[in-house]
Amino acid sequence: MLVEPAVKRAIAFVDGQNLFHNARLAFGYAYPNYDVQKLAQSVCTQHGWKLEGVHFYTGVPSAADNAFWHGFWSNKLAIMGRRGVRVYSRPLVYRNKMIHVPDFGKYSFPSGEEKGIDVRLALDALDAAHRNLFDVALIFSQDQDLSELASLVRLVAGFQQRWIKIASAYLDSPKADNRRGINRTDWCPIDKATYDVCIDPRDYRPKQ
Repeated sequence: MLVEPAVKRAIAFVDGQNLFHNARLAFGYAYPNYDVQKLAQSVCTQHGWKLEGVHFYTGVPSAADNAFWHGFWSNKLAIMGRRGVRVYSRPLVYRNKMIHVPDFGKYSFPSGEEKGIDVRLALDALDAAHRNLFDVALIFSQDQDLSELASLVRLVAGFQQRWIKIASAYLDSPKADNRRGINRTDWCPIDKATYDVCIDPRDYRPKQ
């Protein structure tokens, strides 16, 4: 039988865009106003885990594609890095999307897409599991593609004959269109009162 550790070390792996859109749909926030360290610490405290680190992943538009969001994320990521968050960013790839608008017809618009963010998050989590850096992988995402990561981390745990938990944290409210965590993980829903305590008061908007 695997021995459950008395002190459970946790590392949070945060999909920044997934968390932002989750906050927009669940709580109505129009920009990424979260403090990921506070959010991760809040979840860990609630479950009795010791937070060892936070890894943050996001796509960022180029200055040419969107100067405002490029400046916003450049400022926010710089501060996060100085506070000890391990930050990974990649350029957003813009593709034209076509939708049908009633009484108007077809409408084409550029849509930014992340490429490789979920893959990098999964590789980092798997590497950390292999190096025995955590007992709890806390994934801030609702991306069901990461359910395969849960299976792979459990394989590592089996090879190493040690206890590992995989949990997914997500923002939950009656307004959210997705009220599920990642399959094959323990779900850690976060309500609005908890989220609001973890709002980052700093203004990252680029100076005009």
